Amino acid sequence: MSKEQTYSDAFAELQQIVADIEDGEISVDELSEKVKRASELIAVCKKKLTSTEEDVNQILKELEAENE
Repeated sequence: MSKEQTYSDAFAELQQIVADIEDGEISVDELSEKVKRASELIAVCKKKLTSTEEDVNQILKELEAENE
């Protein structure tokens, strides 16, 4: 069973892929794989951000309800 990737890890890997692409020293085959991996990492980051936003909104609603 694999551990779910953290936002920080996914973002760091994504930054490394961008740096590798910007260096321009990768083959077309490698570029294709890096773009595919970047797409996966973007999905992970987006999911984490959405989940965190939902959690924060729920906490804020609970705090507002407590203060009423």
